[in-house]
Amino acid sequence: MVLLLVIVGLISYYVYKSITPPPPIPLPENVSEISPRIKLNDGRHLAYKELGFPKDKAKNKIIIVHGNGNSKDVDLYITQEMIDEFKIYFLFFDRAGYGESDPNPTRTLKTDTYDIEELADKLQVGPKFHVIGMSLGAYPVYGCLKYIPNRLSGASLVVPLVNFWWSRVPQNLLNAAMKKLPIGFQLTLRVAHYSPWLLYWWMTQKWFPNSRNPKDTMTESDLELAEKHTKHSYIKESALRQGGYVTTQQDIIAGYGNWEFDPTELKNPFSDSNKGSVHMWCALEDKQISRDVLLYICDKLPWIKLHEVPDGGHYIIHEKRHFEAIIKAACSD
Repeated sequence: MVLLLVIVGLISYYVYKSITPPPPIPLPENVSEISPRIKLNDGRHLAYKELGFPKDKAKNKIIIVHGNGNSKDVDLYITQEMIDEFKIYFLFFDRAGYGESDPNPTRTLKTDTYDIEELADKLQVGPKFHVIGMSLGAYPVYGCLKYIPNRLSGASLVVPLVNFWWSRVPQNLLNAAMKKLPIGFQLTLRVAHYSPWLLYWWMTQKWFPNSRNPKDTMTESDLELAEKHTKHSYIKESALRQGGYVTTQQDIIAGYGNWEFDPTELKNPFSDSNKGSVHMWCALEDKQISRDVLLYICDKLPWIKLHEVPDGGHYIIHEKRHFEAIIKAACSD
């Protein structure tokens, strides 16, 4: 009996250690010297980077929301010519847990949304701003359209994630989109949605497929851009310096969890006298994001301007000509 209890105890300890995420890796004491940060009302800090025209002189104020595994140092083709032509003030920031921003143990779509609003207020960006979100980083943009539409001068969703558990998008479309993904990626999303407490174990175990071969979900241009970004590996290392759970894994949980709303329920924030527009960028060669689902959303919400990029993959925002088109559309309303 004693031996049985010892065995059960050891197994229980192993299971507990396997499913319990480690604490975040502490940030260095001189973190404020590495990057400027603002203190939020709940005590957390967000790191940020400003670029372009001074806030009080800028005609266009754009907040960039980085994608999964990236940071405020996301590699984009911003030129001085672009800044001068459209009089742009850019604000980049590390989302909770990324880079030099403190993690949020209760992070959700809604908390990420209000982080953006509070960041803008603390930095006195002004009453209105345009948000651009890419890939998984687009879910806070959906959040802005839902929870703080009065603060927006515009929004751009660039190859935005598809949550396969949205309530009002036809299930056959979502199922077809899911089946196009590699099986390991499908399983990861299902674990994140149905058993988020198990995701850390799932991402670290070796028994079942939990990841994907980049070649399965990336075009040739995506692979070329990815190879280019590996030359700046310090950017990713900095982005994930606090550990994988509080960054990429919590991102997946927030993006693919149960939302309080469906995108097709959103109201046009610019339907009255408010000036502005919402843009959806769909890359036709994207192997990760379903065109059919994005088309359905835009059909239900005709106030979203759909931009289809025939020769673009998932990394279109990192290509000079496509990024310029995204910025031009955002600044032309």
